[in-house]
Amino acid sequence: MLVSLRDVCQIAEQKNMAVAAVNSASLEAIRAAIEVAEETHYPIIIQHAQAHESLVPLKYVGPIVAELAERSSAQICFNLDHCEDLSYARHALDLGFTGVMFDGSALPYERNVELSSYAADMCSEYGAGLECELGSMGSREAGEKDEGGTADEAGAIYTDPDQAKDFVTRTGLDILACSFGTVHGLYRGEPKLNYQVLTDIRDRVKVPLVMHGGSGLSDEQYHKSIDAGVRKINYYTYGVKYAGEAVRKMIDEKVAADPNVNIYWHDMTTTAHESLVKTFEHVVTVFANGADPFVI
Repeated sequence: MLVSLRDVCQIAEQKNMAVAAVNSASLEAIRAAIEVAEETHYPIIIQHAQAHESLVPLKYVGPIVAELAERSSAQICFNLDHCEDLSYARHALDLGFTGVMFDGSALPYERNVELSSYAADMCSEYGAGLECELGSMGSREAGEKDEGGTADEAGAIYTDPDQAKDFVTRTGLDILACSFGTVHGLYRGEPKLNYQVLTDIRDRVKVPLVMHGGSGLSDEQYHKSIDAGVRKINYYTYGVKYAGEAVRKMIDEKVAADPNVNIYWHDMTTTAHESLVKTFEHVVTVFANGADPFVI
C-alpha cells in the first residue's frame, strides 16, 4: 500500500527507528525494495531522484512504482528525491508520488525558505509529505561537488540548529534533511559524524530528521544517528556498487570456466537483483533499530 512520507516518518518516530529510502534507478532496485519490505514487514521508501532522469525518466518510473506499491502488502512511500524544480515536483505528485524532497540547500537562505514554503503548500494539496534540506553535504546527488564549504573532505557545511528551527517553523515542512558529516557518493576516508548537530536540532524542534549520504557507514553509526533523531536514511551508492561488483564476479567466473561463454543481459539483471535484495534486507533490518516488524 502507498503511504505518505509524513506518515511513514511519524511511524518511525514512534518506534525510534529509521526507514530505508532506496533509489529506483532500475527495475531490479524497485523489485528488490518491494520484495524486502514484504518479506521483513518493515516499511520502505522508494525514491526517484531528479538527477536520475537520464537513467530512468519520470514518465516511466512514476506509473511503475505507484502501481506496484499500491498492490503491495507492505507500507511503501514513493518519494521524489533532490527535486530542485517545483514544476517537476507537481508532475511527480500527479503521477502518484506520496512525498517530495525539495532541495533548495544551494540557494540563499531566504529563497530556500520561500520555495520550500511553496513546496509545502503543493504537497498539502495532494496529501503528500515534504522533506527539505538545510546545510550542505558538499556534493550533489548526481556526484558533483558543491563550491566552497570547510566542514569535511567534500566541503560540507553543517546545519545550524538555530537556523533549522526558523526554517522548520517558516516552511511547514514535515521532515528535515540536515548535514552532520555524511556525504553523497563513496567515502574517501573514515566518515566522522557530528551527532551533537542532530541533538541540538531536536532540542529546538521535534521534527523527524533525515540522513543523506547514508551508504558506507557502520551499524553503530546508524544506530547512534537514529537514537539522535534520524528517521529516514537514504541508501543508494554502496548498494549499486555491490550489485555492480556481483555482476563483475559472475562474468569473471563464467569466462574463467569457458572463455567462449555467452553472457546474456538477463544474467546481469538477475545477479544485480539478487545482490540488491541482500543489501536492502540488511539495511532495512539495521535501520529498524530493534523495532518489531509491522503487522498490517
